[in-house]
Amino acid sequence: MSYGNYLLHDPWWLLALALIPLLAWLRGRRGVPALVVPFAAAWYRPSFVTVSRLPAGVAVAGLVLLVLALARPQHVDDRREAHQQGYDLMLAIDLSGSMLAEDNHRPGEGPNRLQVIKPVIRAFIENRPNDRIGIVVFATNAYTLSPLTFDHAWLGRQLDRLEIGVIEADHTAVGDGLGVALTRLEQAGREEGRRRQGAFIVLLTDGSNNSGVLTPMQAADLARARGIPVYTIGAGKDGYTFLPVRDERGRTITYTQILSDLDENALTAIANQTGGRFFRARDADTIESAFKAIDRAQKIEFEAKAYLVTTELFPWFAVPGLAGLLLAGLFLAWSTLRRRPAPVPPVRPSSLAGPRALP
Repeated sequence: MSYGNYLLHDPWWLLALALIPLLAWLRGRRGVPALVVPFAAAWYRPSFVTVSRLPAGVAVAGLVLLVLALARPQHVDDRREAHQQGYDLMLAIDLSGSMLAEDNHRPGEGPNRLQVIKPVIRAFIENRPNDRIGIVVFATNAYTLSPLTFDHAWLGRQLDRLEIGVIEADHTAVGDGLGVALTRLEQAGREEGRRRQGAFIVLLTDGSNNSGVLTPMQAADLARARGIPVYTIGAGKDGYTFLPVRDERGRTITYTQILSDLDENALTAIANQTGGRFFRARDADTIESAFKAIDRAQKIEFEAKAYLVTTELFPWFAVPGLAGLLLAGLFLAWSTLRRRPAPVPPVRPSSLAGPRALP
């Protein structure tokens, strides 16, 4: 028998509750023998009816609590335990000036490339709660925006702060961006001191490598040597697009047309060299599809083991039940002593003799 998360292990004991009023009724009938609580006979003495109601009620309540204790009430908690493992992954994001380009709409009427990828990356992060995720940004140089962390809420706030211009944005160092991401994964592995399921990198850019120390293929060779797959995403539409021209205060004053210089061959080679995959993402929908495909490819499946935690509640009924019976017995014993008649003084023998004869 259960009520929500509470149940009775031996509910048949509840039938004994029906015997309590039955015994009281039988005891109230004169001349009818019945099983009674040993000290309950004093409850029904005419000279003590009013006073005995209190211990009688306490005793009956104690019996009820004892019966409930015998039924073994329990609280059952359904818990799930999962020994989860996850990935260490770095996101390498291009912050060069071309990420300000506004694709697939008229100038000033829609988001730029960076604004398009931000919500997609945020959704990707939120969908991987078991992973440690970090972010590297690159343009002329490469920098760590966030080391690997489980604090995805904090990571999302760092993502919100990303703007073109926070780092030098004149060139694109694809190789260095990948190299810094590899370094962060290697450092985290040494500091953690334990092996996780694996690691991978997602690199997103809209240009070609024209800056930095490492070439894209040198960085790819390092990733392959460490067994780290790299998923590459080429963002932005082909051909010409509109790029805002800003003044020293960051205000858009006009637009100019630029030609996409995305190096698809290099990105494809990086992915093939490391065991990853290349995605061509020309708009928001294809960027989102690329991240969803990566999520499916590098997602760990685990089984959660369910078990029940049972808490016995019978002491909460047994202890007050026994205490009630004990108090009722002590009260009746004390009342009996109070009503005991005083002893009659002994009569002296001289008082029993007959009258003396007069002389």
